[in-house]
Amino acid sequence: MAEAVTPSPLIAIVTYGDDYVQPLIVSALQSLLPDGALNLVTEPQASNQGLATMVQTSRNPEPRTLQISSYETIDFEYAASHPHTCLINSYMIRKALIRKHFLSTTVDHWAAKKPESALATHFKRCEAWELDYAEFLDDALVDAFDLRASFARNGSRGRADERTTEWWILKPGMSDGGQGIRLFSSMEELQAIFDEWEEGQPDSGDEDDGHDEGDGVMASHLRHFIAQPYIHPPLLLASDPRKFHIRTYVLCVGRLAIYVYKPMLALFAASPYQPPWSHAPNDTASFLTNTCLQPDSPPNRVQPFWTLHLPHASLDAIFQQICAVTADVFRAAAGVMPVHFQPLGNGFELSHDTQTNPIHPDIKPARPPTAATQHSPQQPLTAPPPPNKPSQARDPTAKTPS
Repeated sequence: MAEAVTPSPLIAIVTYGDDYVQPLIVSALQSLLPDGALNLVTEPQASNQGLATMVQTSRNPEPRTLQISSYETIDFEYAASHPHTCLINSYMIRKALIRKHFLSTTVDHWAAKKPESALATHFKRCEAWELDYAEFLDDALVDAFDLRASFARNGSRGRADERTTEWWILKPGMSDGGQGIRLFSSMEELQAIFDEWEEGQPDSGDEDDGHDEGDGVMASHLRHFIAQPYIHPPLLLASDPRKFHIRTYVLCVGRLAIYVYKPMLALFAASPYQPPWSHAPNDTASFLTNTCLQPDSPPNRVQPFWTLHLPHASLDAIFQQICAVTADVFRAAAGVMPVHFQPLGNGFELSHDTQTNPIHPDIKPARPPTAATQHSPQQPLTAPPPPNKPSQARDPTAKTPS
């Protein structure tokens, strides 16, 4: 009888470059693979050497390899030439989803082609523009017809009844952590935001990476902006009147299977919600739910979604909407933005999509600012499979292939 061939251990190069995420990935791999089945490499220089160099020590001429690293150090060239034996943790090109102005275009094109899509009703249409200097804002908005029409309507109504005012939310296309997000309802308010940023910019000799020490941005460095109709009022809990969004962990595999992880998180703002006209434009505590902007650590700022004080039928309906929207947003990126979203057959990516009106997918776990909340984001990485397995994101009206 022929001797059974023992497969060579999986070579896993895990150099994520984040002290919070790195040990979680290592722990997850060690819990899933038995002793002898895993050759784990965690030295930072491993990714710099490239996968071709790392696998030279293997007895197998075509060893199975897994690389989980920061985007900048992934060996895309090796992965492309070894599609059947190498897995990497990111797609090479994914701008159609992770940049707000690209995401807006993706949704616009898909909704125009597929008006029955969930995106047509779950995503507020954006106005996008490029701007280098605040003085040219008026010129940059020449084609922002919906935004200008909204300003005109607000001007004709006056401020007699603030409840009829149409509000917009400004988002820099390439910022993160809530930087630069503001509310406005008129051209004057929008101009004041950009003027404030420009006044806070350092001299040319002191320029840094484009971010100042506070919550502002440098318009000349972050050229792309979007404005989106602001949703007021948001869904609020009777027991906790703070605004919240839902963080949903999504796994993208190959080209293209999308899985939604059912245990989700609700991230709350620092203070109770207030209408946009009742607080200063730069007072974000009541409407921004980014936990990284909450240095005082308000209580219960991160809660498990399925424990929220809402009827179970409502929670389940929200989850079904999230699955449908998630499926459509990836379908849209692959269908109408093939230049800016190119899934790989041997790539996978963990991201999180947010609320039934999606904010935007992020491509790395959010770091909790204090140890008090670190247990929550860890669950999708380290917990054993829950009773309800991750759901494959799909249009609930689509037929299952036979």
